[in-house]
Amino acid sequence: MNEIINKRVEFRDLGRMDYQEAWDYQEGLFAETVALKIKNRSLPPELQLPSPNYLLFVEHPHVYTLGKSGKPENLLLNEDGLKSHMASYYKINRGGDITYHGPGQLVGYPILDLDNFFTDIHRYLRYLEEAIILTLADYGIEAGRIEGLTGVWIDHSEQKNPRKICAMGVKSSRWVTMHGFAFNLNVDLSYFGHIIPCGIDDKAVTSLHLELGRPIDEKEAKDRVRKHLVDLFQMTQI
Repeated sequence: MNEIINKRVEFRDLGRMDYQEAWDYQEGLFAETVALKIKNRSLPPELQLPSPNYLLFVEHPHVYTLGKSGKPENLLLNEDGLKSHMASYYKINRGGDITYHGPGQLVGYPILDLDNFFTDIHRYLRYLEEAIILTLADYGIEAGRIEGLTGVWIDHSEQKNPRKICAMGVKSSRWVTMHGFAFNLNVDLSYFGHIIPCGIDDKAVTSLHLELGRPIDEKEAKDRVRKHLVDLFQMTQI
């Protein structure tokens, strides 16, 4: 564990960015953080440097991503179908199955050294979910979790028509995280019709603008999610 605890998190809004470009950007920050942690282990405490933390917000063009535990057959488009929908496809190194990213979706990539906060991946995932649950409560929407499934759901209690509004998938190495969450704000849900989202074929997907019946101010939603993450993780700066 680091001798120096650093709860400062640098926030970067990347705007709209190609998935591969954002993935490479994440990988760079992730690798630098892991390398620093390894280097610190060979240094006396007085020469060690605090490991950094980042929170990236981004929006992607149409893209489908398959996690390392996912099934390729959960993508229902062939190569021509992807081209006709102007969508790309990547197999990536996060957990989880297949998901969609696209315009109107807030994608959050926390690159945190959990040694600075707590070393518990399950708690980390629950905090990410809780930030979205609290944000939805700000809009007057009750949301929560469904046992055995990650992400955030509407109608999670009675499950008469459970609808996923935020998907999650993370990677961690040496307690440094990458990847994160995808929160549907103003999303064209027709793109989810070309996959079996997260491998779940008996539950629907939704978007905040449909639940409220109006377009969502995406900057406002970003600010709300960011505030809840700051409070939950007790970040000192962002």
